[in-house]
Order: sequence, then structure tokens, then C-alpha cells
Amino acid sequence: MQGGRRTDRSSDRQAAVTSCFLVSDLHGRKEAYQALFRAISEERPRLVFVGGDLLPAALSLSLYGPEDFVCGFMREKLGRLREVLAESFPSICLILGNDDVRAAEPAMLDLERDGLVRYMHNRKTLLGGYWIYGYACVPPSPFLLKDWERYDVSRYTDPGCIPPEEGEFTFPVDRDEVARSTISNELSLLTRDATLDRAVFLFHAPPYLTALDRADLDRVKVDGVPLDVHVGSIAIRDLIESRQPMLTMHGHAHESAKLTGNWRDRIGRTHLFSAAHDGPELALIRFDLEALDQATRRLMPVQN
Repeated sequence: MQGGRRTDRSSDRQAAVTSCFLVSDLHGRKEAYQALFRAISEERPRLVFVGGDLLPAALSLSLYGPEDFVCGFMREKLGRLREVLAESFPSICLILGNDDVRAAEPAMLDLERDGLVRYMHNRKTLLGGYWIYGYACVPPSPFLLKDWERYDVSRYTDPGCIPPEEGEFTFPVDRDEVARSTISNELSLLTRDATLDRAVFLFHAPPYLTALDRADLDRVKVDGVPLDVHVGSIAIRDLIESRQPMLTMHGHAHESAKLTGNWRDRIGRTHLFSAAHDGPELALIRFDLEALDQATRRLMPVQN
């Protein structure tokens, strides 16, 4: 009897360490954040991953600054959640995305200093025996904001896309350095020669040519050239194929799950999840790091 009770407690601790949420592309929708915070309060996961595009649209942010959302709404709600959950407050690992201004980064670091989040762009950290890596940048897009854009594996841009060094930034940059930078090189510097079999990656961009990077670009042409309907990163796919981390998480391509019918994919032993969603609901992925095959996705209604 006593031995059985010890086993049960050990199992509970293991489940608590590995129970996780993934969300992405909230775009400053307070009702979506409220739905997420309610789910955290009710289910008490140990790790919460937030995969970029967290803030209201960059244009609206430019009118009053990112700190109004991050240091106002996010700080208040996260602080209250920590008060309620106490020791059950999860580690919240987040990155920004291509629709977020990098001018918000100092405010995110303030939240980190107060113990409310872990800001993960271009960083790694060890949590519960797993190496967590974060990387926010995406390949060149047609959008003018370039705070989180890099060339992918070479200085190539798809038709209709704006080269990163020719766009706009919300922080000082060396445009020559931007022109030389690639996602491939930055991921090599981030991971170096590490063994990644127990590694978990939080990306904003999905890997190229998967069920997670499909855009609604069928029959769309620029100057007579058909556009590639897959908008993911070749460099991220190359990393997955060659290094085989246990899990990669993504967002960015909102309509992909609707177009392909899949929010998950697999490359070799690596599981791929995307929480991007093009509807009004919050797409919440629940998973256990020791049972990735059993991950689930639920579209949660949000209250206006």
C-alpha cells in the first residue's frame, strides 16, 4: 500500500513537470488572452509556450507604444494569475513574431526580470530536464515591418516580398548586417554542436514544405510568376532534418490548418505542432513532453 502511494505521487510530479500548453498569434486580442489565462488557472500546466505575434497590430502600437499593452494589460493579468496560482504558476516561455515591433523587447525583458515570463528569442534554457530554445525570425515577407525578418538560407526573396534590409525597423539596425544575416546562420550560432534529442524549439515560422506552412496563395501571381503556397523556413526544416530535436512549435501561417486539415506534422523523429489559427477562437494545444503522440488541439470560444 505505501509503495503504491509513493509511485502515484512520483507519477503526479512527472505529469506536472511535463504538462504543457502552446498558443500563438494572439495579436493583442485581450479576449483570447483571457481565455488562455482561464485555461491555465483551471488546468495548471507547468509550461506554457507562446509562439509570437502577441501584440496588437504594429500600426496601432505606433500610436501609443508597446509598453501600454505589455506593461499594462499583460503585467496586470500575469501578476494576478501568479497571485492566484502561487506555486502552481507555470513557466511561460514566449517569443515575439513578425507582426510585433521589436521596440516591445525591453518591456518583455521587464516582465522577465519580475519572474512573469521567460523571454526566449535567440536563447536557450534548461527546464525540467529539457533544453528549450527560442527563435522569432521569419523569412522575407511582403510586409514592410522587418524587425523579425531575415533571409532564410541565402539572399533570395520570393516574388512580391521585400528584402529585409529595405524595410522599416522600430529599433536601430545596421542595414548591411541585416543584408548579410540568415536564419540558417543564426540557428547554427544558437545551437552550435549541442545534442538536440531532448531539445524543444519555440519558433514563429513553420518549417518549409510541411502541413504547417501552407498559405492561401493558390493561383496568385506577381508579375506573371505563381507564388509558392508554402511560406515556411528552409533553414528551420534543415535544422529539423539534420539535428532531429524532439519537438518544434510554430505559428505564423494562420490558414494552414484549415487548408491542410492538420495542425501537426512530423519529420523523422521530430514532432511539429502549430497553434496558428485563422478564426476567432483560441487554438490551444495541450501536450505532455513524455507523450507527444497524445497531444490535442482545441478551438476555445472567447468572450468579447
